[in-house]
Amino acid sequence: MPLSSNFGHISIVARDWQKLAQFYLEVFNCTPVFPPRDLSGNWLEKATGILGARLQGMHLRLPGHGPNGPTLEIFQYNMPAERPPTAVNRPGFAHIAFVVEDVAAALEEVKAAGGGAIGEIASFEIAGAGTVTLVYATDPEGNIIELQKWSQ
Repeated sequence: MPLSSNFGHISIVARDWQKLAQFYLEVFNCTPVFPPRDLSGNWLEKATGILGARLQGMHLRLPGHGPNGPTLEIFQYNMPAERPPTAVNRPGFAHIAFVVEDVAAALEEVKAAGGGAIGEIASFEIAGAGTVTLVYATDPEGNIIELQKWSQ
């Protein structure tokens, strides 16, 4: 029997949580959910399995879902692990997607704010759903973002 659940948040572990949060605030019009967090203690060590763990960061409300919608949690650990190179085909969580008015213009905004592009803009039809135009990009820390627009 399925669990009774609601979607809560997505989490990104950042090298610099303040700079990465600023990127999402400015480029995607996310809104900060105060207060910022500075978390440590036995409970965090137990939850993460990391002795001496400390997290700093904050939640950002994702656009388009109102004041109680899901958030993007951006946290920075005091002891970060090494990150493998960015790849769209790596198993696990792949990307976060934002629906935008103009994919090309959104990609330029992402790049102007310190992000990058992966591949090229592409469009294709999905029977019964419409045409999607999309491109993969990265935020300034290499996390993958899909920029997409649907049309009929």
